[in-house]
Amino acid sequence: MSQHPAEAAPIAPVAMDRQPPQHTEAQWLQIARYVRHAANKVGPDLPLCLAGEPEDCGSSAQTHVLAWAADLKARAQHLIETNAPDQPTAYHYSTTHYRKAFHTLTE
Repeated sequence: MSQHPAEAAPIAPVAMDRQPPQHTEAQWLQIARYVRHAANKVGPDLPLCLAGEPEDCGSSAQTHVLAWAADLKARAQHLIETNAPDQPTAYHYSTTHYRKAFHTLTE
């Protein structure tokens, strides 16, 4: 039987002793657009607030990537929780499946 979500082991953070990828501002802008596009597909539209857009907020493209990736993660979790047929299935995809997918990305 699956653990109750409150009993789940926390997801270990990625080691921060590594250097993050170095991207140019143009590359960060493109990544931000991709992440915003993905998030907009599964939830309310995120604002057009990158540099040069109508609602330019002045934050860096890298900051947008981080914020919108968090929004995308929250939207994905909401999809799991509202569409799983039952709590154990939601728990499986939120924990076991997520950890496997995350591990594959960070190998």
